[in-house]
Amino acid sequence: MQGSRFAFGPFVFDPGAGTLLRGDVPVAAGHRGLKLLEALVARPGEILGKAELMDAAWPGTAVEEGNLTVQIAQLRKLLGPATHGGEWIATVPRVGYRFTGSVEQSDATRKTLPLPDKPSIAVLPFINLSNDPEQDSFADGLTEDLITDLSRIQGLFVIARNSVFAYKGKAMDVRVIAGELGVRYLLEGSARRAAGRVRINAQLIDALSGEHLWAERFDRSVEDIFAVQDEATAKIVEALLGRLRALPERNRPKNLEAYDLCVRARKSFDESPQMAREAHLMLTRAISLDPDYAEAYRWLAMNHWMSWVHWGEPFEPARSISLELARKAVAIDPNDAGSRWVLANLLAYERDFEQSEAEFAKAIELDPNEADIWATLSDIDVLGGRLDEGLEHIRKAFRLNPFPPSWYYLTLGQAQYAARDYEAAVETLRRDQTYRTSSRRFLAASLAQLGRLDEARTEVALFLVGNPHFSTQRWVETEPFRDDATLEHFVEGFRKAGLPQ
Repeated sequence: MQGSRFAFGPFVFDPGAGTLLRGDVPVAAGHRGLKLLEALVARPGEILGKAELMDAAWPGTAVEEGNLTVQIAQLRKLLGPATHGGEWIATVPRVGYRFTGSVEQSDATRKTLPLPDKPSIAVLPFINLSNDPEQDSFADGLTEDLITDLSRIQGLFVIARNSVFAYKGKAMDVRVIAGELGVRYLLEGSARRAAGRVRINAQLIDALSGEHLWAERFDRSVEDIFAVQDEATAKIVEALLGRLRALPERNRPKNLEAYDLCVRARKSFDESPQMAREAHLMLTRAISLDPDYAEAYRWLAMNHWMSWVHWGEPFEPARSISLELARKAVAIDPNDAGSRWVLANLLAYERDFEQSEAEFAKAIELDPNEADIWATLSDIDVLGGRLDEGLEHIRKAFRLNPFPPSWYYLTLGQAQYAARDYEAAVETLRRDQTYRTSSRRFLAASLAQLGRLDEARTEVALFLVGNPHFSTQRWVETEPFRDDATLEHFVEGFRKAGLPQ
């Protein structure tokens, strides 16, 4: 069963990833419930005894039978009525339970996501055909900008940049890629930039039929690159939605060197303190070259925010500078969802929650496909005690960004800890994608809450190697908590794990 996925009715269940989807919508099931579901769907039609099920959900732990009854009732409520009538999980009196539905099992080594109920697209990384490898950033920037342009179109489902760049340099069947990302359409292309000219080839593919819906070559002056992006976006939208739509206006850089610097900086500013400092220099230079370039202000705001939240730099002046830069970005381009959610996040750290919520709402209105909005909102909701909303939002972020950056797993693990689902938090926070990051503090707290104190102490020691100045008190003072019970729960876990007070 290792590496298997299960489909039944409108649901797709991946035990390895810990996800249950109804169509393309995540179902917020708890860790115990998913373990019970895994045991049941792996043997559909068979009667599983109560003791066997309790061992599946609470391995090595003595629990009362009432806990099983509660978890089964919650599962039934989440699943709703079965497509064949009745319930998905039948009770066998005095014996146990049986899964009644028809289940299709498949290998999850290549995970296939269900298609959304709207036209769905992923923009694959454009290939750099220039002789100069330095132009890789230009091709990447073209890819990212097309993703941003398309994701702002109402009626489309667009995969985030992190996930498409997982395929950079890989020769793979487009049908496999589309299946893994859960989209029907793929845009692929190439770019060559030399001697002040740019040549771009692009083609839109229906991955289900293999049909090429649209293809075009653009050969223009490099100064026309943004006009080319707008033209390509309009034609893709027309092909997918059957009609032209007015594209939202977008602040474009007036200086190509500033654009190149911003593209390079936004790829690396959150990788390490050293890379963050390099990104800071690039973004500062970009703004000096183009003082009305909103995106450069937005990323520089995030750069300053991360310096005191994640890299242990002094609280001031980084806090006030980051807020000033974010406000500047929104003032320059009020229709940029990215600038809006960055400002929304910073306002939450200012404890201006009402205005923060308004900015998040505006960002989602402008670009509901921006996965980072949903992931950031999850973090704010969890610290505000809104656990159900936080879990729903991070799962939505994962659907839009199936191969996300490490901080998505940190956010998910933090939410699972807050929900007291410690086993799930440990599983999430030990994934390779996030294990060696600052998420270790939540892993240590989760282990401590499970009574695994030796493991917790080890994780604390490893965490402090990279975060030698961490203190629980400073973390509490800087994080946007607005729920006392949630705050006390995190402090309790940090204390049990042995993190510095």
